[in-house]
Amino acid sequence: MQAGPFDLAQVRLDNALALFEEFVRATARHADAATLRGLERRFAERVQIQPSYWSQIKGRSRQIGERLARQFEHLCHKPNGWMDQPHGATTTAAAPADAGGESAPRDDDERFIVGLVLTYYRRHPQRARTRLLDLLGEVLTPAPPPAAPALGKAAAKPPPAPPVADERELWARTQSGVAPLKRKP
Repeated sequence: MQAGPFDLAQVRLDNALALFEEFVRATARHADAATLRGLERRFAERVQIQPSYWSQIKGRSRQIGERLARQFEHLCHKPNGWMDQPHGATTTAAAPADAGGESAPRDDDERFIVGLVLTYYRRHPQRARTRLLDLLGEVLTPAPPPAAPALGKAAAKPPPAPPVADERELWARTQSGVAPLKRKP
């Protein structure tokens, strides 16, 4: 059974996003923080399209046609027709929200962030764990109610956070306060 035009467009989009992920992994493996900036622009340069055109493809306002699909394949060293065949799990809007688990990235923005965090963690596991848990603790801990200012007295400091027995407990506490991001219109 042959894929219809909508299915082919979706397969090509999924494969283009997979090529971008592959590019990010290859670049991040030998990169410092400065190199990680501008990956989308550099990927667009690699496949010889304008960065704005790549953004439109990712935003699903443009589709990858026959000629562009062959261009992606050629420049990314894939066999002819590779863009037209599904290659593994899809993470598209057509997939159910909980496909692959609630924690699986749902779109290319989330995959990009997860890739960056994994790169950091793989290069410096202990430092990454500590800093990410600190960051999540700061962001997800509810702010104390504002104290009424006392005239002539120094502002009261908020009470310190309760001590954490271990990192897993902190992780569980931070996860309980996470709200899902709003979908893009």
